[in-house]
Amino acid sequence: MKLVRYGTAGAERPGLLDDQGRVRDLSGHVDDLSGAALTAAGLARLAALDPATLPLVPGQPQQDLRLGACVAGVGKFIGVGLNYADHAAESGMDVPSEPVLFTKWTSCIAGPDDDVHLPAGSTATDWEVELGIVIGDGGRDIPEDRALDHVAGYCVINDISERDWQIRRGGSWDKGKGFDGFGPIGPWLVTRDEIADPQALRLWLEVDGTMRQDGTTATMVFGVAHLVAYCSRFATLMPGDLITTGTPPGVGMGQKPPVYLRGGQVMRLGIDGLGTQTQRVVG
Repeated sequence: MKLVRYGTAGAERPGLLDDQGRVRDLSGHVDDLSGAALTAAGLARLAALDPATLPLVPGQPQQDLRLGACVAGVGKFIGVGLNYADHAAESGMDVPSEPVLFTKWTSCIAGPDDDVHLPAGSTATDWEVELGIVIGDGGRDIPEDRALDHVAGYCVINDISERDWQIRRGGSWDKGKGFDGFGPIGPWLVTRDEIADPQALRLWLEVDGTMRQDGTTATMVFGVAHLVAYCSRFATLMPGDLITTGTPPGVGMGQKPPVYLRGGQVMRLGIDGLGTQTQRVVG
C-alpha cells in the first residue's frame, strides 16, 4: 500500500492511493496514520479493504490536492549522520565505527511539497535526500535479524540542515536540524511489503534543475536492519517513530566552494518506488 495524508495543513485526513494514483479516503476506518494504525495488525486491516469501495477524494495528489506528512503523531524523529562513506569524506569527517545519532524536533515535520522558509539570519541552509524508516510494531533491544519485522514502511525525507548552527554554533547537531519545515516527509508511506530490498534504492536530489545528489542505499555504512536494532538500544521504539538514515554525497556543504540554498530556488528529490518531493525555498 501507499498511504497518504491529504488536505490543508493541520487538518489532514488519512488516505491511500488506488491503482490509478487517486486518493481514497480512509477516515471511515482509521482516525489517522499514527499509532496502532501503523502496527502489523493495523496495516493488515487496511490492506484487507477494497480501495474501490472507499470514497474518492477530488483532485490529483501533489497537483491540486495537497499532501501532508505521511505519518501523524510522530513521537521520535531520529537522524543518522555520516552514514554514507563518500558523504563523510566530502564533509571532512571520518567514517563512523558506530551510527551517529541526533534528533530532529517533531515540529520540523512538513508536507512533501510545502515551502521551506530559511531561518532568520541563515547563511548555510543545505539539502539532504534520505530514506526514511517508519516504525510499525515497537520494541526495545530489537535483534537485528528481526528488525525489519518492526518496520511499517519507508518514505522520502529531506533532512534540511542549517550548517552554521549545526556545526559552528556550539553543542549538538540538533540546533541546525530542527527548524520549522526542515523535515518534509512523504509523499506517501510505502508499506514494507512493496520494497523488496531497502538497500537497493536510488535516491537523488536536484536544485533548480541541476542534479546535486545521485546515490544508492547500497552504499550505506549501516543498513536499515542495523539502524533499527541499534536505535532500539537507547529508547523504546514506538509505532510511528521515524528514523532518517543519512544522505549520499552532493550536499551543498561538500561543494568547493560550498553552495547553500537561496530564496526562490526549488528543490526536487525522490527515491525509487517512494515518490518525489518538490519544495520552493522562501528567503
